Amino acid sequence: MKIAAIQMCSGLDPAANLAALEPLLADAAARGARYALTPEVTMIFPENRDQLKSVAAPFEGHLQLAAVGGLAKQHGMHVHIGSLPIPLEDGRFANRSVLFGPDGGQRATYDKIHLFDADIAGLNAYRESATYKGGDSAVIAPLDEFTLGFSICYDMRFPRLYNALANAGASLMAVPAAFTVPTGQAHWHVLLRARAIETGSYVIAAAQGGSHANGRATYGHSLVIDPWGKIIAELDHDRPGVLVTEIDPAAVTEARRRVPALVNARDFAAPGLRD
Repeated sequence: MKIAAIQMCSGLDPAANLAALEPLLADAAARGARYALTPEVTMIFPENRDQLKSVAAPFEGHLQLAAVGGLAKQHGMHVHIGSLPIPLEDGRFANRSVLFGPDGGQRATYDKIHLFDADIAGLNAYRESATYKGGDSAVIAPLDEFTLGFSICYDMRFPRLYNALANAGASLMAVPAAFTVPTGQAHWHVLLRARAIETGSYVIAAAQGGSHANGRATYGHSLVIDPWGKIIAELDHDRPGVLVTEIDPAAVTEARRRVPALVNARDFAAPGLRD
């Protein structure tokens, strides 16, 4: 099965981002991809919460998502929008991933579970939870010969999610992302390889890359990793592009046979303080 990671440099205008996505999806389809993953914040990469509130559209009747469904049907392929912000009743947003089938219908959605809330020395506190509400459910979906496991960006730092996805049957982990350049240089490859190795799964990571209209710079380097932890394809830059490679379900079976970590895992008591 051929799969594609779409690398983008999304801006503040959803219509312009959709227009940039269309030829990239056409390229992936022309090269035989049955599944294409786009980055986190594909449809809008906001500058701040006020800007996000002025542009983000409700999930029902979302114009860009309707158009993507049409593109999936036109190309006869699975199209996975890595994420886009969806307004919620409490005034915050869901960072939502949406999978379309080759018939153009929505197959599954996933709301990013883990939110980045941190106090960093020398910098202001960052509270993603002030803008977004975290999801509470892991999601898998059938994808031809594979089962797809959903995640988004910061989720990749939480192995327990991928362990749960693999134990539920996932054999291909999707990781749409918008990594900053410093964290990308330090952690991108090693974290994604670790998630592939520990679950014996393929990992596909579609990234934002370059300098964005909101003032941020992202790392790019979209890639695909096999179940043994080998990077089998990578866009070794931060420019928009399409990465297409072939994956084989037999490689998942073989990796999990050679290192049966999923079946060897045991429950254990957490450590406690002792007198």
